[in-house]
Amino acid sequence: MTPAQPFPCRKTAPPTGMPIRRKPANGAKPSRRWSCQGGPSRGRYLLEQLADEARELGLGDEVLPYSAYRNTIGLRDQPVFPGNLAMEEYLLAIIRWNALVMVIRANKAYGELGGHIASYASVAEIFETGANHFFRGPDHPQGADLVFYQPHSAPGVYARAYLEGRLEERDLAHYRQELRAITDGTRGLSSYPHPWLMPDFWQFPTGSMGLGPISAVYQARFMRYLQHRGQVQTEGRHVWGVFGDGEMDEPESIAGLTLAARERLDNLTFIVNCNLQRLDGPVRGNGQIIQELEKLFRGAGWHVIKVLWGSDWDTLFARDTEHVLLRRFAATVDGKYQTLGAKDGAYNLKNFFQEDPELAALVSHMSDQEIDSLKRGGHDLRKLHAAFAAARDYQGAPTVILAKTKKGYGMGGAGESRMTAHSAKKLDIDALRAFRDRFRLPLSDQALGNLEFFRPPADSPEIRYLRQRREQLGGSLPARRATADSLPVPPLASWGGFALQARGKEMSTTMAFVRTIAALLRDPGLGKRIVPIVADEARTFGMTSLFRQVGIYSPVGQLYEPEDAGSMLSYREATDGQLLEEGITEAGALASWTAAATSYSVHGHAMLPFYIYYSMFGFQRVGDLIWAAADQRARGFLIGATAGRTTLGGEGLQHQDGASQLVAATVPNCRAYDPAFAGELAVIIAHGMQRMLVEQVDEFYYLTVGNESYAQPDLPADAADQVIRGLYLQGTHGPADRPAQLRLLGSGAILREVIAAAEHLASRWQISTQVYSVTSYSELARESAALERQSRLHPAGTAQRSHLQMLLPGTTPIIAATDYVRAVPMQVAGYLEAPFTVLGTDGFGRSDTRSALRAFFEVDWRQVVAAALSALVQAGSFDAAQADAAIAELIADRDSPPAWQR
Repeated sequence: MTPAQPFPCRKTAPPTGMPIRRKPANGAKPSRRWSCQGGPSRGRYLLEQLADEARELGLGDEVLPYSAYRNTIGLRDQPVFPGNLAMEEYLLAIIRWNALVMVIRANKAYGELGGHIASYASVAEIFETGANHFFRGPDHPQGADLVFYQPHSAPGVYARAYLEGRLEERDLAHYRQELRAITDGTRGLSSYPHPWLMPDFWQFPTGSMGLGPISAVYQARFMRYLQHRGQVQTEGRHVWGVFGDGEMDEPESIAGLTLAARERLDNLTFIVNCNLQRLDGPVRGNGQIIQELEKLFRGAGWHVIKVLWGSDWDTLFARDTEHVLLRRFAATVDGKYQTLGAKDGAYNLKNFFQEDPELAALVSHMSDQEIDSLKRGGHDLRKLHAAFAAARDYQGAPTVILAKTKKGYGMGGAGESRMTAHSAKKLDIDALRAFRDRFRLPLSDQALGNLEFFRPPADSPEIRYLRQRREQLGGSLPARRATADSLPVPPLASWGGFALQARGKEMSTTMAFVRTIAALLRDPGLGKRIVPIVADEARTFGMTSLFRQVGIYSPVGQLYEPEDAGSMLSYREATDGQLLEEGITEAGALASWTAAATSYSVHGHAMLPFYIYYSMFGFQRVGDLIWAAADQRARGFLIGATAGRTTLGGEGLQHQDGASQLVAATVPNCRAYDPAFAGELAVIIAHGMQRMLVEQVDEFYYLTVGNESYAQPDLPADAADQVIRGLYLQGTHGPADRPAQLRLLGSGAILREVIAAAEHLASRWQISTQVYSVTSYSELARESAALERQSRLHPAGTAQRSHLQMLLPGTTPIIAATDYVRAVPMQVAGYLEAPFTVLGTDGFGRSDTRSALRAFFEVDWRQVVAAALSALVQAGSFDAAQADAAIAELIADRDSPPAWQR
């Protein structure tokens, strides 16, 4: 195996009498002499030195970044298989059968429920190698490994859990029938790994292709972060990710590769199931995906192990002294490999081996049946075990195992290596009989016809072996533990007093957040558990003080003197640094946040992540990762900074966020807030910490903050609960002896425009108004919807009024203005009796000043006044002509098309 460090040779002087080479005039390096022991490592080292010398002399091209199309670990270096090979193959056959039956039964009984047979058929040996020998469970002395399962292969994981006794036949019978299962008094099995749906079983959601690989990288990195900061002992624990070769086309699949190599994450192994086939056809029909992936991973700095050919090929390779096989392999594209995989031995003999006379001679002693029995390496338990062991023991870099398999392996003509394999969900009786005979299963024809599950008795040698393997590895996987010790949070007054009693001091809500996080980091109890995360925008958000306060995490510390070393806020990296400065990768930063936000379940140790980023680059850009975090029951804070369509002056269309609050409202366990003032922000953070750390509720918080500085008022003493519920009365304007003629709603940065409009209405026309701060339209809408549902389903009961309806009763006209699209306030429109006018920022962004942007999107104080006067005209309490003249005076271009048409 390649050593992790440079070959440990000892530099020596030349032998006596040998002249010393001087540095050549052309600048090439002089030759070096070394004293080393021999062996494969020495040979490899010498070849590397020779290649270096050739490059310096300008001889030839660069060495290709991939190896021959053969196994990385030769037969000579392959360790003895430590298990009972026959027993494991028999157990594997049983698991294959139960996984197959689970999908077929569901679709036969209940129509097209979906499900996949072919994916697990290709990856079964990979899963079982890990389950029997490598994947450590939660009770292992060194702690549990983290395993990311290829999602379409979930039936195989359920089938193994059935043999282990973790699931029963009634559970398997309710695969993809989670609602029917409730009626039938059992549990349903989700289509893919979903912790939200099966919180004691699945640990990581991988069903959205590509999210598993990047999540695995950042989980491995976060384990190192916890170790280096003295939070959790993670030494010896490993992250295993089983992914598909087609899945590697997703940008997120490869987004974390260089980070993993740069930080030397040798606690991470990818196993790429290279069945050469995606959903519709070959991954690279005209190329070779395995060689392409080797280039990719080697170039990123990973250790690569290829497992291409099974043990039956070893004799052929030994006899092939002229490398005829390797030349033929190199010339065969994946589209042909897929065809060969779908055909029998006679076809392979004619269309592969006999196309080359030398190759035909090599296999002249083999029958069609012997050719047909040649396995790909990903279906050979001995080859896979050798690769897993080498990956686990490799030091200094992450490892990828490229395992060549067949999609639909064992399905014969019904799906093996066929274009339609991914969609195959049913097998006829002849195909089932062929499957049984191929894997030597003790099933009668009647059992086949009835699609019966099969589990040997609990005291049988097979089940005892299965359980013994898992007991030695620390218990069953996958498994998720839902709670950690409750973590007390400091009282709000100890860190948020500056925000609650702001006394008119000017600051932005972003700066209020930075002050909040700095104060929380100093707390002796909670401070060490906080994980601040930025995606290369710390200076933009005014967070440079954290460089000095807590340092930036780096596994190697700081190997240089920073350019700003003399500054009080100099850039400081440290092995125990607390701030995760991720660089320009929102996907990576979100994956890092998820790792921290799930630490309570993955490591039994609660951490509290705060990820602050440009709000436009959150839900819109990496919304699928946020949804996966929600599925994983993440707990933490997402801070969308420079929020809203009009607060980020000068930037333009793709930087101005008008929709993230709307998207956040669609995630069931995301609680989204748009605070206008520092006091509101502090109350929300305090509430979120109490819910997530003390009460251990599976929810996370999205807070939008702006970079516009303005006077911050004190928060009314009795407003805290209403802030959390989403709405409170911020102030009244106009004659005190008149009831409110209008109610004006504002949120975030636009609340001040609403206040200005109220002041104008009062001073110009003596119109009395109530101004409300809406901290969360989604919270108001969810409560209102829940109470409406209760009344709808219980019409004879007493209807309850929501917080929204109690604060805004009756028919007094309401005007709402937001820096987001109008659909955000419109969430509550159906729960109000009053006429409801909404001003929002629908349309594409523009580059200009804040005031110009607010005028363009029609959310500034003038537009609020115009909407108020029009509402009063409609209510019959204001003269139409007078209103028209006033609006013409306020808005010069009122006949221009709306912003969303421009």
